[in-house]
Amino acid sequence: MSATPSDTGRLADLDDWLEWLETLHPKKIDLGLERVIAVLGALDLADPPYRVVTVGGTNGKGSCVALLESIYRQAGYRVGAYTSPHLWRFNERMRVDFREASDAEIVDVFREIDSARGDITLSYFECATVAAMAWFARRDVDIAILEVGLGGRLDAVNAVDPDASLIVSIALDHQAWLGETRSVIAIEKAGIMRQGRPTIVADPQPPESLLKRADELDAKLLLSGRDFGHDSASGDTWHYRPRSGDSLRLPLPNFGGLVQRGNAAACVALVLALGEELPVSEDSLGLGIAGAQIHARFERHSVGDAEWIFDVAHNPAAARVLAAELDSEPVSGRTFAVLAMMADKDVGGVIDPFIDLVDEWVTVRVGGARGADAETLAEALRSGGARAAAAASDIDSACARLRKTAGSNDRVIVFGSCYIVGPAMTSLGLYCAPSSTGN
Repeated sequence: MSATPSDTGRLADLDDWLEWLETLHPKKIDLGLERVIAVLGALDLADPPYRVVTVGGTNGKGSCVALLESIYRQAGYRVGAYTSPHLWRFNERMRVDFREASDAEIVDVFREIDSARGDITLSYFECATVAAMAWFARRDVDIAILEVGLGGRLDAVNAVDPDASLIVSIALDHQAWLGETRSVIAIEKAGIMRQGRPTIVADPQPPESLLKRADELDAKLLLSGRDFGHDSASGDTWHYRPRSGDSLRLPLPNFGGLVQRGNAAACVALVLALGEELPVSEDSLGLGIAGAQIHARFERHSVGDAEWIFDVAHNPAAARVLAAELDSEPVSGRTFAVLAMMADKDVGGVIDPFIDLVDEWVTVRVGGARGADAETLAEALRSGGARAAAAASDIDSACARLRKTAGSNDRVIVFGSCYIVGPAMTSLGLYCAPSSTGN
């Protein structure tokens, strides 16, 4: 289905619009800022009427958005958050004060964009990004936290200048678009930095190329381990340690594992760096961190007699973090895994850290044409030394099989893609969509 601005009136609901967006632009991924800048200009949003924080990096972006969203909301600000991809519903990508945009609100913004764009075509992600920025303006937010979709320099989110940037991590992923080395990828991530504005880097070993680019831009660079840090947890608290001054005792995030301390420390550094423009008290910092919520970051549920763990880890760096968390919490029973991945991902690099941890694997195909074949994944596991691996016809059958097999003291890990985690939780009855008609 295709449409021009003159005939989109026949699109009745959000699903119709999303289907149309898939066909509007000839490429699903088309990195570049010209189209988005032009449409934002037509909407008078080239310089948004709110503060902007841009969050980039390979892994950890969603967690940092959730932490910043919660901190600023606890401090009394009206907060917009834009994330991608979604687990269940497109509406998840756009939130104000933790509430998702309703179907009607999104459709209304899409109509405005379609009227303003003229003959400019936008990709699905580009239109979603513009829609979020336009909706945030309608909702009079004080600050918008924007998650980079891919890379940074040419990502649609980078069409507006942030007041501060956060680069969470730099690892190998999306090499076909971003480059084959951390050094090259870091230059793409560094594209969200701005002259004279704070950029916080949570990666403990950023490539020299990023540091060089920050120096060229004269960005106010704050590095983990040099300008701020954190200590190990003591009970349910940890200490944020600035380069100078007193440390802050703060609660642990209530999601994810040990890696979230580093993410939280970077978020605190960013909030403090913007303290003159957006003051936040120490109490709000703590309450915000404690209250932050995000799905599928080492998310645990009891299903029957077994524990199920859901995680969106989909590249080698994230897989190593997840495997380390599992290894630090051994179980007396068996460990099962449900795996699905995109075909363009590093399958060997993702499964390798789990070979000695998982007793039995079930693979499925998700994500349409991009998804890796389930039997191909199972064969890769067997070739990589997996003890047992079998393909399932779909997510429902994979979940039903392990729900029946996993018993007391066993655990099941579901990971490899956002396209499996959300549907698996739905299949197990762990998710119920909120109303899409709220105001």
